[in-house]
Amino acid sequence: MSIILNLLNPFSTRGEFMELTEREEKIVDAMKMLGATSMDKLKTADDVARKAVLPKNLVSNDLISLANKKVVKRVVREKSAGYYLLQQL
Repeated sequence: MSIILNLLNPFSTRGEFMELTEREEKIVDAMKMLGATSMDKLKTADDVARKAVLPKNLVSNDLISLANKKVVKRVVREKSAGYYLLQQL
């Protein structure tokens, strides 16, 4: 089962569809369970990896992919980046 996102481009009359991998879906679910839904509720890749029961290196790569897909927002901080969901899937 995969989630398909409809990303609307304000300069286009048609929607663009993007599919998430199973691992990306698992990461999104973990972020929902952690409550990472706004800027003041940031979670690190370590937090997400523990909740999703996945290796941190895979989670880090997928979080960057999800940021590129505009599903999560990456916030650079002094020690480690924080992430939160931009879209409720």
